[in-house]
Amino acid sequence: MMNFLRNLDRRIVFLLMGLAVAVPVLLRASFPEHVQPMARSVFEEIEALPDGSKVLLSFDFDPGSQGELLPMAMAFTRHCAEKKHKMYFMCLWPLGEPFVEDAMNVVLGLEYPQLKYGTDYVSFGYKPGNEAVIKNCIVDLKALFITDSRKTDLNKIPMTANIVSAKAMDLIINISAGDPGTKQWVQYAATPGDIPLVAGCTGVQAPLLYPYVPEPLRGLLAAIKGAAGYEQVLNEAYPNLAEPAIVKSKYSTTAALQRMGPQFVAHLLMVGLILLGNIIYFVDKKGGGR
Repeated sequence: MMNFLRNLDRRIVFLLMGLAVAVPVLLRASFPEHVQPMARSVFEEIEALPDGSKVLLSFDFDPGSQGELLPMAMAFTRHCAEKKHKMYFMCLWPLGEPFVEDAMNVVLGLEYPQLKYGTDYVSFGYKPGNEAVIKNCIVDLKALFITDSRKTDLNKIPMTANIVSAKAMDLIINISAGDPGTKQWVQYAATPGDIPLVAGCTGVQAPLLYPYVPEPLRGLLAAIKGAAGYEQVLNEAYPNLAEPAIVKSKYSTTAALQRMGPQFVAHLLMVGLILLGNIIYFVDKKGGGR
C-alpha cells in the first residue's frame, strides 16, 4: 500500500481534483458559510436604511469577472428590492450594461413583478468618461444623463424628475472589476459628496481597497468568498429567498454559496494530499529510506 502511494501516478491526482470540482458543481452543493464581519457590515449598511431609500448601483465589470461579481450584484439587487429601496442603475463599463438589464428584467421582472420601471427602479445605462462621469454625477446628473437607457427624458420619469445630483442618494453600491471602479467612487463621490458607499470587488483588487474601510468605504465584499457570506446573511434575514420555489430566474439566490462548494472540496483534497505526502516522507525517513 505504501509503495502504491509512494509511486502514485499524477494522473490519478488530476482525476481526483477533477472529481472534487465536478461533483459539487453537478450536485449544486453548498455548505454553511462563516459570515465575515465585512460581509455583515455591508448587509447592515443596506438593511439600516429606511424602506424606500434612494440607492445608486453601478455595475462596473464585464463578462470576464462575472464569476466573482455577478452573484453579489444580484444579491445587492434582491436586498434593495426586499427593502423597497428606489434603485438607480448605471455602469462605467460598456459590457456592464447587459448585467444591469439582467438585474432589472430577470431578477426584478420575474421575482418582484410588483416593482415597476420608472417608479421603483430605473437605469441610466452606460456612459463613457470613466471618473469624469462620477465627478459630473455629484454636480449635475441631468447634464450628463439627459435620458435613461431607454431614451426617455429623465424629467418625465417619476424617480428622476426631482433628482439634481448623486448627492440625493442615500447610498452608493459599486460592483467593480478594476478601473474605473470602487477607487474612483471613493475619490470622486463618497469623499467629496459625503455619500455612504459599499462595494464588491474581485479578489485581486481587495488589498488595494481595504485601506478605505471603514471610512469612506462602509463595507467591502471580496470575491466569491465575500459574495457567499453576503448571500448567507441575506438568506437568513429573508428566508423566502432561500426557498427554491421562490427562485424563478436562472440567477440562484445561493449562486455564490454553490460556487464556494467546489473550492471547499478541492481545498480539502489538496490539504489531504499534502498530509499524505508528509506522512510517506516521515515513514520512509524512519525506515531509513530516501
